[in-house]
Amino acid sequence: MNKFIRVNMTTKEVVTGEAPEKYAGLAGRALTSNFVNDEVKPTCHPLGKNNKLIFAPGLLSGTSASQSGRLSVGAKSPLTGTIKESNTGGTFSQKMAKMGIKALVIEGMPEEDKFYVLKIDMNGVTIEDAPAEILGGCGNYEALKVLSAKYGAKVGIALAGPAGEYRLPTANISFKDPEGNIRSAGRGGLGAVLGSKKVKALVIDDTGAPGVTLAKPEEFRAAAKAFAKALTTHPVTGQALPAYGTDVLVNILNEAGGLPAKNFTAGRIGWNDKISGETMNATITERGGDGKVSHGCHAGCIIRCSQWYPDKDGKYVTSGFEYETVWALGADACIQDLDDIAYIDRAMDDVGVDAIDVSVAVATAMEGGLLPWGDGKATLEAIKQIAIPTPLGRIIGGGTAIVGKVCGLFRTPVVKDQAIPAYDPRAIKGIGLTYATTPMGADHTSGYCIATNILKVGGYVDPLKKEGQVELSRNLQIATAAVDSTGMCLFIAFAILDIPEGFNALVDMINARYGLSLTADDVTALGKSILKAERAFNAAAGFTNAHDRLPEFFEYEPCPPHNAVWDFTPEEIDEVFNF
Repeated sequence: MNKFIRVNMTTKEVVTGEAPEKYAGLAGRALTSNFVNDEVKPTCHPLGKNNKLIFAPGLLSGTSASQSGRLSVGAKSPLTGTIKESNTGGTFSQKMAKMGIKALVIEGMPEEDKFYVLKIDMNGVTIEDAPAEILGGCGNYEALKVLSAKYGAKVGIALAGPAGEYRLPTANISFKDPEGNIRSAGRGGLGAVLGSKKVKALVIDDTGAPGVTLAKPEEFRAAAKAFAKALTTHPVTGQALPAYGTDVLVNILNEAGGLPAKNFTAGRIGWNDKISGETMNATITERGGDGKVSHGCHAGCIIRCSQWYPDKDGKYVTSGFEYETVWALGADACIQDLDDIAYIDRAMDDVGVDAIDVSVAVATAMEGGLLPWGDGKATLEAIKQIAIPTPLGRIIGGGTAIVGKVCGLFRTPVVKDQAIPAYDPRAIKGIGLTYATTPMGADHTSGYCIATNILKVGGYVDPLKKEGQVELSRNLQIATAAVDSTGMCLFIAFAILDIPEGFNALVDMINARYGLSLTADDVTALGKSILKAERAFNAAAGFTNAHDRLPEFFEYEPCPPHNAVWDFTPEEIDEVFNF
């Protein structure tokens, strides 16, 4: 896996060569973040010609290892102005790896005002005119049908939706999953960067690909078996997530008093049973039809935390119906009808926006008077307007920070202009440190302290106390950066934190894949090096420790029911990256 492909959209030149020597041993987030730090001008405008977009599979992508189908996409973010790695499922990563492609870079931008499709196969990359019928507001579901009909049902597809065409800062990159549904590189607006390059879609056809070679096949198979056993025996990855999806967290976080409600004015709601994972499971089961309680976002997924949610007639509505979206619309925006939330989720996939940032933007818009509290129908219409786009569609598609400014609010839940996700930092202090300090802007996946603060995975640190939180956030951010480089789903963390054999098997798989002799210390060193590269980029872009802070209102507004406030000093926050 050593092809390094550069596509210059200014000159329409494609150059395929060997990966630079300095990137030997790097993949996934390690590669995207080091490349962006090396080659993207930190002060460039994210939508201008000097930004670059890189797609990179992980170290284990394309192998038979469970959960190894994730792809990293990197660039300077138009939402935050920081470095960004966005992570997705689908089929794209595995196809790239099987074709021997270590990375694909899109740089420059065309002078002409027209969109293109990049066709990637074993003969190289061709730049073709985008079909007219998928442009000008065409939804992603229809665009996937058109592209699959033209290029083949089994191709992988990465797509800029209408929001990406209009270069809105919450635009994601949408990917086709094995069944033709939508997965997303969701956060940070990288779909807008793809749109700025005038690339409507990338289509990848791995026909004739040689596949991945293993340096030590027998050792790899043994390690992969041990790794899978750890995943299937852990209660989170083996039981809770397959049965109830990520939405299992609604009741858990509500009970913990850390479920942000009505634009972060409380940590608990009274209608949690209407939107919980248990209710989602029961609804899918009762309706039957196209519904599936458990489904994987990529081939080889054995956790299968996704699902197909059907309407009352059993017809498919949406897939990957995640806790973050259900929380933001159901608790933060007070929409109590799970069907309404499902239709909104589908609409966000169709226009191609980050379901976290836009859903939190909806709640912020409700506080600002742009939408009525709890009105699912009005919210659905507002999301659909992003595809036109109307002024309201542009504002909502601009994200939470934009909505807060337009509405004149000071209670705007963002860090570095990225919306804060589904865990209140006053009641779960570890995740607050992650939100504040991650180079990505507020991002729960950068160091998921919920595991230890709430689920008691990898030990226990009291979520309401400051003690131990700095070390927890630091260690999880380091570990996560490394995991994001393997092509593995982040949810493997639950098993490898609790089951030593699972972590050892992960390292053993990497060693057997490449003929290496890495140790746990090497994995930690990799994570640290990634974070240092990301922070170096941000520093050169003008970010300082003063940007590693939560919104001020968290410091003086208590969060019921615990009535906790955010009470870390700037000096304590700065200790997170003291390594």
